[in-house]
Amino acid sequence: MEKILVVAAHPDDELLGLGGTIRRLADSGKEIHAVILAEGITSRAETRDEADMNELKELREDAQNAANVVGYKSIEFHDFPDNRMDEVDLLDIIKVVSKYVEKYKPDTIFTHHHGDLNIDHRRTCEAVLTACRPIGDYSVKRIYAFETPSSTEWNYIYSEPFTPNVYFDVTNTLEAKVKGMACYRSESTSYPHPRSGEALRSLGRLRGSNVGFEMAEAFMLIRECHSVDSEL
Repeated sequence: MEKILVVAAHPDDELLGLGGTIRRLADSGKEIHAVILAEGITSRAETRDEADMNELKELREDAQNAANVVGYKSIEFHDFPDNRMDEVDLLDIIKVVSKYVEKYKPDTIFTHHHGDLNIDHRRTCEAVLTACRPIGDYSVKRIYAFETPSSTEWNYIYSEPFTPNVYFDVTNTLEAKVKGMACYRSESTSYPHPRSGEALRSLGRLRGSNVGFEMAEAFMLIRECHSVDSEL
């Protein structure tokens, strides 16, 4: 991994599933960018038009502060409707993702699991996989799906559950995720909510116990490409 792009649906998704991993990779000198596709928060109003734009502005400020904590070089925002991305033509989402893939030319992408309960997460994953078709001047060598607490584990009906096969040791960096989440004034929760600091630590311990680490974050490797001169 040299250049990494995280494509997430909402502000805080870029931390929840992989904040400790991002901090670890940033500390090792990797260049990491985040793209947030949907607004976040506007679905809490009765209608999108009634949403408080000042709250959305604050949410993006919080996201920037959180990004600084975990080590993103940049975080950029798009304005697809929150929890309504199924109302947007998939092609429009793909074009936005493609723009950022072309801009940053990442060799590694992290995105949502396709079986998440949240519709915006599923649409994001589908757009990433389509935008990253291996044609033309192709840069992406590996794509990982991360789990998003309060979405991935709440979908009881998907045909393929989140089954991790890659783990990052975040024993020394998981607290960066917890600290980053504390930057989100509108997203703060208390235990036993899955996004609370205590629950995030508990998930880290669980994933660490899967592979013999004290703390870990878990991913599904969707695709990895090696050329003939690549080192395995």
